[in-house]
Amino acid sequence: MPHRNAYMTDELQAIYDQTIDFVAKEVIPHGEAWEEEGKVPRDVLARMGALGMFSLRVPERLGGLGLGMLASAAFSEALGSSTFGGFEATVLVHTDMAGPHLVNSGSDEQLDRWLPGVLAGETILSIGVTEPDAGSDVAGIRTTAVKDGDGWRINGTKTFITNGVYGDMTILAAKTDPGNKYGISMFLVPAGTEGFSVAKKLDKHGWRCSDTAELVLDNVWVPDGQLLGTPHRGFYETMKNFQNERMVLVGMGIGAAQRAIDITLAYTQERKAFGSSLFDLGAIRQRMAMNQAKVDAVRASMYHAAWMHDEGLDNVKAMSGVKAFGCEVVNQVMYDCLQFHGGMGYMRESAVERLYRDARILPIGGGATEVMLEEVAKRSYVG
Repeated sequence: MPHRNAYMTDELQAIYDQTIDFVAKEVIPHGEAWEEEGKVPRDVLARMGALGMFSLRVPERLGGLGLGMLASAAFSEALGSSTFGGFEATVLVHTDMAGPHLVNSGSDEQLDRWLPGVLAGETILSIGVTEPDAGSDVAGIRTTAVKDGDGWRINGTKTFITNGVYGDMTILAAKTDPGNKYGISMFLVPAGTEGFSVAKKLDKHGWRCSDTAELVLDNVWVPDGQLLGTPHRGFYETMKNFQNERMVLVGMGIGAAQRAIDITLAYTQERKAFGSSLFDLGAIRQRMAMNQAKVDAVRASMYHAAWMHDEGLDNVKAMSGVKAFGCEVVNQVMYDCLQFHGGMGYMRESAVERLYRDARILPIGGGATEVMLEEVAKRSYVG
């Protein structure tokens, strides 16, 4: 369990504690079955919605709690304790990767129609930006939307879309101004829309209980009322949420790394070898101490970068650096934790084996480490 930090108000601590309690009672006992099924049950998501967990970042005027990025930091870290990264991803894509686009850009009519179900966990969202030839390079997407009467005709393919198989609506990016590299618009595309289909349910290395889809849009028509935000400005509207996406991935990683450390410390103190416990071996004890120091440092940096955002400061350099360094640290920690479990760490019955697999996506998703480092480098050059 993390120590209370300088940024944690009583309200944020209550959110953290509530989430930890929910995870312990409602997720950990059932997560292995969800891994086999490849999805998180909808009733679990509805219970989270009923508890207000999907409303943290939504303005009070829209029925939410009106909290800032620090709330997402506390929430994502607490979710990370579940040891089931797929569950955490299912939730955070809905709340912090897709949901903000509706909240930030939705018209009154769109908010009235869709937001109540989103907050209640009845309308589960996905974000459809990534394509086979465009990941971190959002401007490189090829999906197109062409004006057609009182609506838009959309064609293209999206891939690696979390919540895309069993979710209810995709917030989808498409090129609408062919002459402008950044001429992208966002659309609300409900599941079941004619021509909009799941081409393939993807089989992943980790995050086994989250559903991930390849989506195809074959001559899909949506009315003007499902254009989200300003036409041709979707790239910039997407950019607004990038720091939040990056942060919640770090947050869930830090929560998971802390859980892995706690599990490994308990195991190494119980496991006997060479006449004493593994923990009595200096090489193990000190390496775990260094891992804890690294996790503490990433946690502190993450909360600070979130605080910068909430204070109205530019946090792109800070959060990009935390994403790059933090997600690499999480993977280093998982490597050691599995190593110190020996053969048991390699067994699927071991939580640390799952934590190790689930962590590998973190330096890739939400902006690869190399892209994050370029973001830092561009803001570090003096000339």
